[in-house]
Amino acid sequence: MGKPLEGIKIIDFTHVQAGPACTQLLAWYGADVIKVERPGSGDVTRSQLRHVEDADALYFTMLNSNKRSLTLDTKTAQGKEVLERLIRESDVLVENFGPGALDRMGFTWERIKELNPGMIVASVKGFSDGHHYQDLKVYENVAQCAGGAASTTGFWDGPPTVSGAALGDSNTGMHLAIGILTALHQRNQTGKGQKVAVSMQDSVLNLCRVKLRDQQRLDAIGYLEEYPQYPHGEFSDVVPRGGNAGGGGQPGWVLKCKGWETDPNAYIYFTIQGHAWEPICRALGKPEWIDDPEYNTARARQDKIFDIFATIENWLSDKTKYEAVDILRKFDIPCSPVLSMKEIAADKSLRESGSIVEVPHPKLGTYLTVGSPIKFSDMTVEVKPSPLLGEHTDEVLADLGYTAEQIAEMHAARAV
Repeated sequence: MGKPLEGIKIIDFTHVQAGPACTQLLAWYGADVIKVERPGSGDVTRSQLRHVEDADALYFTMLNSNKRSLTLDTKTAQGKEVLERLIRESDVLVENFGPGALDRMGFTWERIKELNPGMIVASVKGFSDGHHYQDLKVYENVAQCAGGAASTTGFWDGPPTVSGAALGDSNTGMHLAIGILTALHQRNQTGKGQKVAVSMQDSVLNLCRVKLRDQQRLDAIGYLEEYPQYPHGEFSDVVPRGGNAGGGGQPGWVLKCKGWETDPNAYIYFTIQGHAWEPICRALGKPEWIDDPEYNTARARQDKIFDIFATIENWLSDKTKYEAVDILRKFDIPCSPVLSMKEIAADKSLRESGSIVEVPHPKLGTYLTVGSPIKFSDMTVEVKPSPLLGEHTDEVLADLGYTAEQIAEMHAARAV
């Protein structure tokens, strides 16, 4: 059985993380993604944070699997002609250049539509067109700050804090992939291509909608009862940082387990949901709390929530995080061990499900990377190695109808 996106050809003019994360996802699902790179250097992440000399860095390999690499100098007449042919035969062009770069290359939206009326041009931006910061260069942590994530992350007595998760980069790539697939579906109905754009600020904001919810509640009543500041603390006029609070009306916290003095990740996350209160009490050996009006409602517990967490921590003191979760899950209590990246890399379940995969590479040997986070009943996603720089140049040119002699001329002219 073929892959769902087989027959879709994508010109990948992206670099670093947000764009490559998008196109890699589409390549996993069968699209022919042709990564267009500058001859001699390619994507900057090929050398960024490299740990093996003269080999592509993991930063590149983990974001560019299943693609083909075409080197192309679009400043040359031959390079432009190759790109014109490629546009005529492709479905999607994805780019994360600075504003106006495609125009300066000679490929305005109007010119692209002339070459291929069905073409979808998908762009990653820092801020949306027309935004007063649209000329700012944006990276991961800039996006997290601009999108509201940093101001609401961390502890109330500390500064705004960025997340280790790529909320600005890979998250934007996922949003753009959805936009591309939506535009392809619409093209199937209308025959027309269109521009699709996703800004990093908007993508972060989309993941922070519950904080925008909280801002409106705070504006209306002046407090947020599910935050640790309630009822004893004070609220200003902005959503505060809540530490490790649940944020969704279910009190939660990161709690110490056996070994926390020497292991920075010997913790579990524990959530107190209303329907789980009785099993929580039974698991902790506190049956008297079940019907006690001082404890048996979420509102009654709120002013004692850290005392309750202290009781749970005392119960955890002689249990590893794994032992604790094995006990608590029998009571259907929401919780999880805090897993380090080392533990995740070795996790048997993640490997069996394909969420973590080992990939062979001609220069790195075998490297570890993430697999498809989306699972299908009728498709197995195969993660293939990332391409070497220009590995498929001759192959792509031949696909476009160039002869061996013409390809040799372009190499000689350094157009590819």
